[in-house]
Amino acid sequence: MKPARTTLTIDRDVLARMKAEMRRTGLSFKELANLVLRRGLSQLAEQPKEKKPFVIKARPLGERPGINYDKTSELLELGEGPWHR
Repeated sequence: MKPARTTLTIDRDVLARMKAEMRRTGLSFKELANLVLRRGLSQLAEQPKEKKPFVIKARPLGERPGINYDKTSELLELGEGPWHR
């Protein structure tokens, strides 16, 4: 593939990290820039699309007569039986 020349303005912190990585790897600026851009673009393509949040629509259930909702132990026994302990 024939390379294309372009001008890219990057932030100073990015340049500092690029230079540090160039020293660490021995790659040229061009090689490292192409490597990092390819990897970053691949990761962007692999990211799942943002999903819609799962929404539950609440509805009033009312209270059942004869049940005391203030006593948790009684509610557990009613729902799970005497083995809830």
